[in-house]
Amino acid sequence: MPAPFLRNIAIIAHVDHGKTTLVDQMLTQGGAFRENEARAERAMDSNAQERERGITILAKPTSIVWGEGRINIVDTPGHADFGGEVERILNMVDGCVLLVDAEEGPMPQTKFVLGKALARGLRPMVVLNKVDRPNARPDGVLDEVFDLFDKLGASSEQLDFPVLYASGKEGWAQANLTDPRKDLTPLFELIAAHVPAPPPQARLDEPPAMLATLVDVDPFLGRVLTGRIESGRLTANMTVKALSRDGKEVERFRLTKLLAYRGLRRIPVDEAFAGDIVAVTGMSDATVSDTICDLAVADPIPAPAIDPPTLAITVLINDSPLAGRSGDKVQSRVIRERLLREQDGNVAIRVRETEDKDSFEVAGRGELQLGVLIETMRREGFELSISRPVALTRRDENGVLLEPIEEVTIDVDDEYAGVVIEKMSLRKADMQEMKPSGGGKTRIVFHAPARGLVGYYGEFMTDTRGFGVMNRVFHEWAPYRGEVPGRRYGALISNDAGQSTAYALWNLEERGTMFIGDGEDVYEGMIIGENSRGEDLDVNPMKGKKLTNVRASGKDEAIRLTPPRRLTLEQAIAWIDDDELVEVTPAAVRVRKRYLDPNERKRMAKAAVG
Repeated sequence: MPAPFLRNIAIIAHVDHGKTTLVDQMLTQGGAFRENEARAERAMDSNAQERERGITILAKPTSIVWGEGRINIVDTPGHADFGGEVERILNMVDGCVLLVDAEEGPMPQTKFVLGKALARGLRPMVVLNKVDRPNARPDGVLDEVFDLFDKLGASSEQLDFPVLYASGKEGWAQANLTDPRKDLTPLFELIAAHVPAPPPQARLDEPPAMLATLVDVDPFLGRVLTGRIESGRLTANMTVKALSRDGKEVERFRLTKLLAYRGLRRIPVDEAFAGDIVAVTGMSDATVSDTICDLAVADPIPAPAIDPPTLAITVLINDSPLAGRSGDKVQSRVIRERLLREQDGNVAIRVRETEDKDSFEVAGRGELQLGVLIETMRREGFELSISRPVALTRRDENGVLLEPIEEVTIDVDDEYAGVVIEKMSLRKADMQEMKPSGGGKTRIVFHAPARGLVGYYGEFMTDTRGFGVMNRVFHEWAPYRGEVPGRRYGALISNDAGQSTAYALWNLEERGTMFIGDGEDVYEGMIIGENSRGEDLDVNPMKGKKLTNVRASGKDEAIRLTPPRRLTLEQAIAWIDDDELVEVTPAAVRVRKRYLDPNERKRMAKAAVG
């Protein structure tokens, strides 16, 4: 029988506001762990890149027992690039906890996820996290949250949101700042009282139907689809069918496994009822947004609309002279299959084959989302070439060219505000708001074209001495704002193949910043550094020191090289220009010219000048 008490909630917030840490404490206090069981910090961040980057990338359900019933919890990504996950997750919960940092206040992703939740008709609960910090300002942040609700068009019921003050790290929540700080019982009680219960008992007698929301691949079980049962009950080994969004039958299959979430584990169950979040196996073609239902069901469950991608890169085979040395997946056929498989499970990603041979256009929400995909493929043994990101455009009904505009929120020390405003104005950004945020910092809000922000983050961190914080989220489609200046500096390009020498690099240091060190393999057309001037320069990084039998003072001094500037994958993708590519292999990230032939480069340069 169904659990006597069941609630489905999502934890939504801006990145680094403490969602996953709070879920850790909810799992601990909800009895998900044995007393002697080892538990990892940020247990929900199970993906390797999530732990390395310190962010949540994939939405993951979990479950805790509280009182006589159960609470299903979904931890959602906090970065705007992974907003497609949030949009789908909100469709399978009945309520949400909006977590806001009591010092930073509402940020761009807070606005994004809150707008989606309000549009779905959910009544969020607000939890002001990190109120135990010295610079916390809970009263001011609460006013900002209310203003944000009002600005997003919240109804009177949604504006009457309950508030808790909490510390996810310490594991306590309180209704008033003066209450004793014990545990998360006030949060559990608020969830029970405020979040609506799943569908009434009458829905249990209807034919079973479930909307697939998440997909993953298990090495033993195959494809696994996760979603909430909207009606009826599912039982293990029953025969069901999958309907696409337009009502076409995708396939019929037997539910080989019916899995329920219990803590951090998925355990097999014999049956599950309407309102519960479960995972099913046995399908071969069904995917996200499909309806898994009884054979008698004719109409699919409406799937939520997903905002379209705004940024695209071209993925090509790696055809450099060093191709195939560290990766075992280099063929275009294998790359195509992997990209299409990613598109099946991630509705925010779109893959299109281009007219050029062995190349594919991959569109997504932002540089971080595309960078995570490429890094994942790199770790799986793929070798790829990646083009510079390009902002997607479209035309309205009047034929006006539109481009994606992003809302950019920047927090910088007061002394760096001027240079940030200057650089953003060059990138066609309009300043919307500028105000002090306390502690000698200024918060500036811009509306900027997405293409103008490509490659700016590294320059921004240099301008602010590494202390600036930039957050961005899609705002709207708006008329094209004209040309944006490109990279200011040229490239140092190797004019031959071989191994770099310390002597050659030492002589080249006055020309610019090196990307490589001594004794590394290079080839003709490979970019080994950034020129200190605006034009590209062909150089020889393999030049050796002339030997002589004359000994003189100072001739044999040791060569000391400045440590090279090693580009990460995201930095390399942001740095390259339109005629350059990033070579991605399991062992290295290199940058090179798209046209390796020097004569072809000279011809293109003359054509550009002409």
